[in-house]
Amino acid sequence: MLPIGPLMIEHRLIERMTALLEKEADRMEREKNINPGFLATAIDFFTAYTDRCHHGKEEGILYEDLAAKNLSGEHKLLLREILDEHQQARRAVIELADEKARFLEGNPESLQLMTDKMRFMVTLYAIHIDKEDKHFFLPCMEYFSPAEKDVMLAAEYEFDRNLIHQLYREKVAKEEELYK
Repeated sequence: MLPIGPLMIEHRLIERMTALLEKEADRMEREKNINPGFLATAIDFFTAYTDRCHHGKEEGILYEDLAAKNLSGEHKLLLREILDEHQQARRAVIELADEKARFLEGNPESLQLMTDKMRFMVTLYAIHIDKEDKHFFLPCMEYFSPAEKDVMLAAEYEFDRNLIHQLYREKVAKEEELYK
């Protein structure tokens, strides 16, 4: 398997969650309320799975290895766009979480801000995933030897193996701070 294989498989799950995000935005606009549980799940998904796990592998393994290669002008431009989209997605999740908190504190204007942010994320990820899957990932594999691809794939598996332990160490440490 190429090192882009696991990343493309992860894209399918992200697409499923963005489809749910769009449905929830529609429901929120219709019913003028939120489902705090769904929003907590979505925020956690985009923070832990999409950003820490998926973007973590892209940025920390594939894109880091690409930085050492002599990329074409087109691929340099696409990589900059992709990294910028990662930053936009991170900001959107933070803003969604902030608006959720404001809504729960009694700010009704936050409902529209949340649905706007959710729709932004749906659109951003559709464009972003299409760009990576159809225009960037496969051409970039040409920069690597078979051995380099094998090393990247092994690094991705190791990254995944360690991630859950890192996430839960951080969660426990955060809770411990509350009891100091």
